[in-house]
Amino acid sequence: MNAIPDDLLINAPDEVRIRQDLVLTALGRRPADRSLRVGKLLDVHSRTWNEDQEIVFKGRRIAWVGPAGSYPGEVRERVHRQDLAAVPGFGEVHKHIESSHLTPEWEAALVLPHGNTWTCEASHEFSNVNGARNLEFWFEARRRGSPLKIFPQPGSAVPPTAYEWGGGWYGHDEQARFMGESLMVTGLDEVMDWPAVWNPDNPSYKRLWGMIEATFAARGVVEGHASGLRDLPSINAFAAAGLASDHEVQTPEETWDKLTRGLFVELRVYAMDEIVRWLLARGLQDWSQIAFTTDDRSASHTLELGASDHNARVAIEAGLAPEIAIQCLTINPARHMRLTPFVGSLAPGRFGDVVLLSDVAKLTIAEVWADGAQVSDGKRYLGKVPDIQWPDWATKTVNIKRTVKSQDFELRAEPGRSTMKAAVIRPFHWHPEFYTLELPVRDGAVQRDESEAITKFAIVDRFSGDGRVAKMFWRGCGPRTPETAVACSVAHDKHNIWVVGSSDAAMAKAVNALIELQGGWALVREGELVATVRFEVGGLMSCRSAQALDAEMQALYAEGRKVDWMYEPTFRPRWYPGFPERLMFATLTCAPWSWVLVAPCEQAPLGFINVQTGEAHPVVW
Repeated sequence: MNAIPDDLLINAPDEVRIRQDLVLTALGRRPADRSLRVGKLLDVHSRTWNEDQEIVFKGRRIAWVGPAGSYPGEVRERVHRQDLAAVPGFGEVHKHIESSHLTPEWEAALVLPHGNTWTCEASHEFSNVNGARNLEFWFEARRRGSPLKIFPQPGSAVPPTAYEWGGGWYGHDEQARFMGESLMVTGLDEVMDWPAVWNPDNPSYKRLWGMIEATFAARGVVEGHASGLRDLPSINAFAAAGLASDHEVQTPEETWDKLTRGLFVELRVYAMDEIVRWLLARGLQDWSQIAFTTDDRSASHTLELGASDHNARVAIEAGLAPEIAIQCLTINPARHMRLTPFVGSLAPGRFGDVVLLSDVAKLTIAEVWADGAQVSDGKRYLGKVPDIQWPDWATKTVNIKRTVKSQDFELRAEPGRSTMKAAVIRPFHWHPEFYTLELPVRDGAVQRDESEAITKFAIVDRFSGDGRVAKMFWRGCGPRTPETAVACSVAHDKHNIWVVGSSDAAMAKAVNALIELQGGWALVREGELVATVRFEVGGLMSCRSAQALDAEMQALYAEGRKVDWMYEPTFRPRWYPGFPERLMFATLTCAPWSWVLVAPCEQAPLGFINVQTGEAHPVVW
């Protein structure tokens, strides 16, 4: 007979041959590779425990599950873990691996000991850097043998709005090609540009609905992003559009309104305790429309807190039964993403992904198995990390063919003016209007005003080669320390370079450091470059261990603590005063944002634009 194909990546012809072999193995007509005997096993379909069970593996799949000793066939190797409880491998229903800042093979080494054996990759980060090679990038680690199953969802936000450019562009034809290329592509990543969904006059309307059409045609899942949509007409319209989920819920009432309009709710840890307690108090019995998501979690935070296992523990501490919490990590997300033939339960045909718990109530992980073999012991990863030398298309993505100068950040005043009016916004500016302030002029340039916590913020285009700069004044962020700036190439979701600083010269120095690094972080303090972190893959990730990356991040934080950071007294940010890492997300342009700063391009020459209406405005006048 022909050898059974290597099923690292799922494709239809191989899948048929694999299952033909599994049928005969389950009947005992062909030998199995390994069996795992456990003290008890959670059947997530019925939420019941079965005592003294055996899981039988053939290759990377489960061939048989049942009472220990009753498998009718031959097994080459038997493993006993009768003091442990078996549950399915955990799944990430919605995650940006790019936000761990690790390449996929190193992400696997980080999260597998936490039980995460499969991830639905919400891929609009790398897609916005190199859209053409999206699937190639996400499949490479798995192709090299990584045990982490990555199910990509090409990004709807490529570009995030009609007023951004560079790196990638997806429409109907691109999505249709992605959906047809692999069974591992589950659908369309979170649709965030709500104005482009409901408004036929929006310039992205045709592009987005084309992607939705291509996803529907392939029976894929269209993921949603309903941040700020809390009124019933908007929630109903969102669900009517076919957007199947929301991971942005922040209040219990919002969660309930979306859940009862048919949306699959993906809870993040920030509001989980309050939401879970509220839903339990309301008497929710059916949790099948709920899953847990880490969404954006850095390697440093995962080392500190954990992965989705941390989310589940928070839910359990809030009163949720451990078995339901496990369902929210396994069968619920698998059903939602239509992946139940492959993941989500300890059942035949699925990948051999098992989390072995020493304490179910505390979700204490003793071992993790993936692809039918043990991959972790406690918190220690046992697998081999593939040695991937990422090519230039992944590592040469900061395309700025010049040295950036301090003059690039100047805002010139009209001749003879001692003051100028300036448009001002702040981090996470969700107001429909911007602020207007009168700012001083010196040496022909409009100046910052520390007394009003006003600093300068800029976006530098990293795709065209020209390094075009959009700049304006922001309130409540940035350094007060003289000649200081911080720059980063992670700028959700277009991922140009952002920089904030107390002087134009310091801003230029920080950006030039990032050009040389090909992405990451750069901190200039009092005129000196004092810390960098390299994200050499896509300007988003680094090809090294979580521990090595964290050490560099901690050095950056330590230098950042020596800077006096400005915060607006009336607007206390959600992150602690100190290094302003959350500014990575302050460049978002999706709902509920209105006035934003984007890199200058044909669609937004001034850079300052209202993404709800398309209106542009000068930053000084």
